[in-house]
Amino acid sequence: MTSFESSDGQIQVEVTEESPILSVLAVTVAAERVDKAFDRTYRNLKKEVRVKGFRPGKAPRAVLERMYGASIPDEIERMLVGETLGDAIELAELHPIVEPGIDAARPEPGEPFVYRAQIERKPAIALPDLHGLPAERPSSSVGEDEVLLQLEQLRERSAPIVEEPEGTTADEGHFLTIDFVGRVDGEPFAGGSAEGHEIELGTGRFVPGFEEQLVGARAGEDRQVEISFPEDYGNTDLAGRTAVFDVRVQAVKKRAVPELDDEFAKDLGEFESLSELRDRIRSDLQAQRDRVADSTLRRTVLDALIARTEFEVPPGLVERQLQHQLASFRREYEDQVPPEVMESQLVRMAEDGRAPAARRVREAFLLEAVAEAQGLEASDEDVDARLDEMAEGRGVPPAQLRKIAHEQGWREAIRSELVDQKALDFLCENALVDERLPDGDPAAD
Repeated sequence: MTSFESSDGQIQVEVTEESPILSVLAVTVAAERVDKAFDRTYRNLKKEVRVKGFRPGKAPRAVLERMYGASIPDEIERMLVGETLGDAIELAELHPIVEPGIDAARPEPGEPFVYRAQIERKPAIALPDLHGLPAERPSSSVGEDEVLLQLEQLRERSAPIVEEPEGTTADEGHFLTIDFVGRVDGEPFAGGSAEGHEIELGTGRFVPGFEEQLVGARAGEDRQVEISFPEDYGNTDLAGRTAVFDVRVQAVKKRAVPELDDEFAKDLGEFESLSELRDRIRSDLQAQRDRVADSTLRRTVLDALIARTEFEVPPGLVERQLQHQLASFRREYEDQVPPEVMESQLVRMAEDGRAPAARRVREAFLLEAVAEAQGLEASDEDVDARLDEMAEGRGVPPAQLRKIAHEQGWREAIRSELVDQKALDFLCENALVDERLPDGDPAAD
């Protein structure tokens, strides 16, 4: 335990180191200062309140004590803690990383005021060797078969649906326009009838057994379809019961899949040739694959660093990170889900999100330590370049965003993010990377 005292003797501080990241300050405020706080509070109260039988500002303190004495100590507590905590922390030469927790006794006139402050501190981190940390990066190469698959899917999405020639029999993949009336025990039921309904055979989107009984039908044909609703069907009135549908097929249609040629590419509006379209698809796939691979590299190199670096994470900082996550979720989705669903989801997130929040706090400390160890910094030019990049993405003039960032204090937050990114880049550049194919086998040379 270490003791400190202010130069005027009004504040005494005893510091106990509870852990490498937690100090507890026992702060004693002299009775003289406590009395002055009570006097000042009652003088202000006398000016503000009106007491029956006394002129404004003339009510005796004894009367005010009888009327307000139960609540005044709470105000005095807040006042004295607010006035002295900063001085106590400075005397102890501590640097809190979150708002200190306060446990205070009730202040009384003529008595010293005592309170305890829990000060969470930045952990001391002993970094391991940062060269050769093991990491993984999945191979990001794009095969020709993947490009072809994307082209085929694009053809399918681009294909118009056209009516088949008269007499065409329906098969899987065909689209039917049907009218139908469904009955259970001979009686129509709610939701069992429709006109001009579109159904794609083979998708299984209708009641099981319905689509299969329309295979082979022609436009203009009437069919009777009998199905049994599943026991777990959503409509309990129909679950497990048999229904008979009178169906008339109005039309049989198909997708008119275009040829895979230059004309197809031109019809998309952005390309002059099939080769140009192939190049764009390959480029987009490559960019997506690279993002996934780089994300895996960053995660695994941080996994390795975390496994090799022991330190205690301040719980108050984890709680703040968790609450930030919950608040962000609430802001984003509160207009999209009912209040009871929102509250239920927040409860689950509070339970499940603590470990991820602790991970983010641990990563932040590690990246800060790496940046300090390697002397990594972000210059004003770096910050400006990042703001210009953000401005381009938002479609606003760079000068406008720079001005907003300066006025709203964004620059230091951006600077911190850039330093973290430089630290992570350093780790990745110096990692021992195992590049693997998506199935986990080592990539071929």
